[in-house]
Amino acid sequence: MSRPLSRRSLFMAGALACALLAGTALAEGGHTQYGTWGVDLTAMDKSVKPGDNFFDYVNGTWLKTAVIPPDRASTGAFQDLRILSEKRMKEIAASLDSQPYASLSDEEKKLRDLYDAFMDTKQIDARGLAPAKPDLDYIASLNSLEDVATAMGRPDLGLDGPFGGGIGINAKDSSKYQIDLGQSGLGMPDRDYYLKDDPALAKTRDAYKAHLAKMFTLAGFSDAQSRAQAVYDLEYKMAQVEWPREERRDIDKIYNPMTLAQLKALAPQFPWDAFLKAGGLTGTDKFGHDRIMIVAEKSAFPQLAKIFADTPIPVWRDYLTAHYLHAYAAYLPTAFDQEDFAFYGTVLQGNTQQLPRDTRAAHLLDGAMGEALGKLYVAKYFPPSAKAKAVELVDNLLKAYDADIRTLAWMTPATREKALYKLHHFGVKIGYPDKWRDYSKLVISRDDLIGDIKRANAFEWNRNLVRIDNAVDKSEWGMTPPTVNAYDNFQWNEIVFPAAILQPPFFDPNADDAVNYGGIGAVIGHEISHGFDDQGSKFDATGAFNNWWTPADRAAFEERVKALGAQYDSYEPLPGLHIKGENTMGENIADNAGIAIALKAYHISLGGKPAPVLDGYTGDQRFYLSYGQIWRTKMREDALRQQVLSNEHSPAEFRAIGATRNQDDWYAAFNVQSGEKYYLPPDKRVHFW
Repeated sequence: MSRPLSRRSLFMAGALACALLAGTALAEGGHTQYGTWGVDLTAMDKSVKPGDNFFDYVNGTWLKTAVIPPDRASTGAFQDLRILSEKRMKEIAASLDSQPYASLSDEEKKLRDLYDAFMDTKQIDARGLAPAKPDLDYIASLNSLEDVATAMGRPDLGLDGPFGGGIGINAKDSSKYQIDLGQSGLGMPDRDYYLKDDPALAKTRDAYKAHLAKMFTLAGFSDAQSRAQAVYDLEYKMAQVEWPREERRDIDKIYNPMTLAQLKALAPQFPWDAFLKAGGLTGTDKFGHDRIMIVAEKSAFPQLAKIFADTPIPVWRDYLTAHYLHAYAAYLPTAFDQEDFAFYGTVLQGNTQQLPRDTRAAHLLDGAMGEALGKLYVAKYFPPSAKAKAVELVDNLLKAYDADIRTLAWMTPATREKALYKLHHFGVKIGYPDKWRDYSKLVISRDDLIGDIKRANAFEWNRNLVRIDNAVDKSEWGMTPPTVNAYDNFQWNEIVFPAAILQPPFFDPNADDAVNYGGIGAVIGHEISHGFDDQGSKFDATGAFNNWWTPADRAAFEERVKALGAQYDSYEPLPGLHIKGENTMGENIADNAGIAIALKAYHISLGGKPAPVLDGYTGDQRFYLSYGQIWRTKMREDALRQQVLSNEHSPAEFRAIGATRNQDDWYAAFNVQSGEKYYLPPDKRVHFW
């Protein structure tokens, strides 16, 4: 069990890191991956007016013919980069297998052994459920609510119940760690899957109950259907009292510090001592002081605790068994793996094929030993020169933000001074950590895959536990180098860009500058702006949860937030299914601000000279075409529904549309006129920067 740091990433599995050769229209030598200057003009559908649907204008022809691979939920720019990163990780794993075992370092041996253990499906099938039997027997032996809470708190098993916990960073003092507690434990992606009146979701609910019964049958349970129904009914009760996603992202609501005594008074029907003890935690720190715990969904805790106490222990045993079989399905015999995919891959995502086993093995290495794998990744694919260029571009974007903050008409001098101070104290991490994680205490056995997974879970938990009362190590990363993503960490006031995205369409060293600013520049601007979005703006330059705005400035900011939310509420990715603007607000603000600042940075890079016209496209047009191109995505309907219901990022189409239609320069670049579908009058356009 682990709750993440307070941070915002660019994508639900998506992107950032870059390099830019400033001051040149095209880099010398080489060829661009897309077109002659960085944009795939053949993908455009010029029969669509930019103001009617900018996403289709840029990507429409591609969209008509693009085929989603059977083992993927989508295809497009992000997915292409993920596939490339997977290919590289698999090549690294294969290279370890090809070398004499004795020649490998200890870390490399562990990577190879874990990879080979996962790939050995003959051994997994031959052993059947025997490797899991000790865990299943343990769950079956639970005889009291304290026993159940202990099982839910065991970090090696990784099985949350109605509550999940982790060791995070203190929001009021980012130099200290804290215990985070929050609602958890649903088998489907979000409470709406249980509660929303929607025919598609009703079918999903039926499929989930059938899936639970099948897993129980495979495990040799009698009365599989009735037991599956009881587990579903329990999760339904939990979903009824859980907070909706839009409320769970509001730091003002989810920051509720309390002692263990106060937690017990809030939710007395849950055995907190047993739950915490399983993770090696107590109510006091090493100095004898009360340990402060941060409760997220405060009003849900008493109700979830009551559900816990009112549920018969046999139902909790079945619940934990079901969640165990899901969590460990990939390490169990093929029948379990296939059934798990049939629901989580096909029903929820629409995929008809499982990812190849070696691709999943690469993901396992990245998840269990990501920095050991990342060390090999950057040595081969991310040279120091790339890191230096990335730092240069981030610096350019920070300078553009500085210039912009100084001229914001809606921000008063008092708040402007503090905003600049926060900007000037941003930390920047590029590519990979300066200090690699030490895996020497992690035991990996070639012939004990389930044991490896449990030991990896416990290793990560204990790595945090042993330092919980010490000063925070701010050199750490929350993502691995092969990850195609980036994030802003509010509590350390830093932006972090893993290595894996230094490639087209985000950055191409042979592309036009306008294209690189519209791609990677807008992405970097997005991450910086998270420090000033509706939640990041509540953290000061030190990373502390602390209001540094004047009331007038906060009111002016919230007025813009409300207007932007109304726009996104109107977007309808599927018939009858609208985006929740309040849920996606942080990302919407970051898209809006990122594209605005990136264009200003591009203009600054021109040094007062006019941008060249290439193939009839002006510099600003190429900038916006690039921005539309990075959101090129075709998604399965089931996966799209899951994103809208359970993810804080708007679907790609509306990220391309939602950000551009609020930019005055976009209207000028494409002569967008009143009457076109996404035209906004000047007084309705939302500008943060």
